[in-house]
Amino acid sequence: MLPIKKNSKYTQGVFIPKNIDKFIGSKAFYRSSLELRFMKFCDVNENVLKWGSENVIIPYMNPLDNKMHRYFVDNFVMIKEGNTTKKYLVEIKPSSQISPPKTKYRKKSNLIYEQTMWVTNQAKWHAAREWCSKKGLTFIIITEKQLTVNK
Repeated sequence: MLPIKKNSKYTQGVFIPKNIDKFIGSKAFYRSSLELRFMKFCDVNENVLKWGSENVIIPYMNPLDNKMHRYFVDNFVMIKEGNTTKKYLVEIKPSSQISPPKTKYRKKSNLIYEQTMWVTNQAKWHAAREWCSKKGLTFIIITEKQLTVNK
């Protein structure tokens, strides 16, 4: 794991897989400790057949500016589940970011930022669900709660 930014308040870097034959892509960038934890899980879990980092790009319309943007989904993963193989697009987010922001006792600038991110993420996730349904994949959002269970 090579760090990217030393001055960032988040854990960021390049994850170097041990099981390179399972990894799809050239580099696995992580932008949080949650993403790093998920990459480690994918790398060593024998039921994960293939995985990639930010290798699926989905176009989406952002309702805040009415422009098309590109959504780089955190991870693609192919998992053996019993006798079947399932494919997922996985977004890694803190649990605080998967529900609408609370408005009570919030600093105005923080609230505006959180509301902007909420609307943008909803547009991204809607596009991802539609894209997955057309391609036979499942879109899931994983938080620290699921990653803690799998630690």
